[in-house]
Amino acid sequence: MLSRNSLLLSLAGIVMLLASCAQNPNDPRLVKTHPEYKNPHQPGTYEFFVAEKSYPKTYDSWTNTQLLPETDASNSWLQIDLEEQRGRLMKGDQIVVDYPICSGRSSHPTPPGTYRILEKIPVKSSNKYGRIYDAEGGVLNSDADTTKDTVPEGGKFVGAPMNYWMRLTWDGVGHHIGPVKRYPASHACIRGPQKMMPVVFSKLAVGSKVVVE
Repeated sequence: MLSRNSLLLSLAGIVMLLASCAQNPNDPRLVKTHPEYKNPHQPGTYEFFVAEKSYPKTYDSWTNTQLLPETDASNSWLQIDLEEQRGRLMKGDQIVVDYPICSGRSSHPTPPGTYRILEKIPVKSSNKYGRIYDAEGGVLNSDADTTKDTVPEGGKFVGAPMNYWMRLTWDGVGHHIGPVKRYPASHACIRGPQKMMPVVFSKLAVGSKVVVE
């Protein structure tokens, strides 16, 4: 049997070894791209969510179920991370919801800055971007811009749906439900997923702060 002192020394050695590994940036457990990487955090926590190999490209969202009921227009704000393509509903400095977004492509970039929500409309369609149909109902242009493209005689323009719209600028930039690709692909607006946008919409108000960075 190990003596008490030997046991204590052994335990101390193990603790020092683990601490050394944890501080070593080359430890496979800390490198997401390494095949032996293992998420060191407790499942269900935000630390675990962001430490997953798929983050930030994942389509998944994370919600703090304890904070969500306490979050409302009086204490919430929104952070849009253009580099990571993530939206984060905040309560003070605490993350309540982290969800995927899709911002503007290079030809129509989403402008960074600090904004206030100017209007909220739950059901809305674009009056500029959408589809143009011919007189027989066939799609002539699936990415039409009414300022550039002409509707043929007998045809029609149908604006792209922009439900749960939250306007950031009067020249057309807002946050709404839309196809969320994992790279910038919109016409400057910030698209969010269908499941999360109603939640985010309900926790913000006209005047709520939105930081795009």
